[in-house]
Amino acid sequence: MKKNGFTHSFLGNFLPALLIFAVSLAACAPKEPPLPSELILYNWVDYMPQSVMDAFAKEYGITIKYVVYESQEQAVESIQSGEKYDLVVLQPEVIQPLLEENLLKTLDYRNIPNFKYVSANFRDLAFDPGNKHTIPYHWGTTGIMARTDLVGRPITSWNDLWDPAFAGKVGIWPIPRSLIPIALKSLGYSANSEDPAELEKARSRLLELKPNAVIISNMEETVVPMLESGEVEITFGWAYDASLAQESSQPIEYIIPQEGAILWTDHFVIPVDANNPRGAELFLNFILQTEIAAQIVNESYYPMAVDGIESLVLPEILSDRVIFPDNDQLQNAEFTMTIPPHLKPLYEDIWASFMEGIE
Repeated sequence: MKKNGFTHSFLGNFLPALLIFAVSLAACAPKEPPLPSELILYNWVDYMPQSVMDAFAKEYGITIKYVVYESQEQAVESIQSGEKYDLVVLQPEVIQPLLEENLLKTLDYRNIPNFKYVSANFRDLAFDPGNKHTIPYHWGTTGIMARTDLVGRPITSWNDLWDPAFAGKVGIWPIPRSLIPIALKSLGYSANSEDPAELEKARSRLLELKPNAVIISNMEETVVPMLESGEVEITFGWAYDASLAQESSQPIEYIIPQEGAILWTDHFVIPVDANNPRGAELFLNFILQTEIAAQIVNESYYPMAVDGIESLVLPEILSDRVIFPDNDQLQNAEFTMTIPPHLKPLYEDIWASFMEGIE
């Protein structure tokens, strides 16, 4: 009886003191600082629906400042020069150099649990094993668009861009990692050729294209108005352009060339010196929700690498083989890969040759 009485008395006095001590420790524990009220997203023009950014701001009290770049090269140079961005959309071929320079943050997946919805085919890609630094965004094909009433014949090949009949009527986006692979594919080579002799032939091929070329500003949202006006009769383009063209009164067709489409992916990265990296991870987690991912697809007309959204995507988008191509359309298609460091000067010189004299 004495033992039980002693134990009861001891615990009765000790437990309240222990509780007070624990509360005191919690009060002394460092608190996470409040998140900045602004998130800077660096991206292509009109490449994130405003409705999604507004919904994020409403839910988390973080306003998104949307900053636009004109090219992937400009985006990379801005990061390298120390410009401050919290979240940037980039293609794989320009991500690798930034990784080598330790300019990208390692992601904290405790803040991005919705990564579980990312499609397996877009995880653990060669340029970023384990997705340590990147989250996939959009993907799709690069193909040919043509005003069928103006070109006067069926368009089937990348080589059609070089037809002298289209002199001064071929729309060209000044995007080297689209156009150089197109030149290589037109010659029957891999879009990712590492053969200097093949690349030199691609240089000559691009110089032959210049008389046909009408340069499209990368600040333009789409080439469709130029096709509608007849300023451009044929061009290369993407699913977004093709979807807008479906609403046009003019006959504009999207074609996957017989040599194969160029496949592309975009990925989110967080610069290592971002002011609001946790807010950036919060935004990534937000857009990986199936409802939000489907909303992005429905407004952008580009697929997202997120599983489980099919029932939420508009039927007319889900059934559109331009946006969601089937396996037959993807035969001979190639993703553009990271340029090996030893070939980067040659690629840059080829592009400079093409752009020389072009305003």
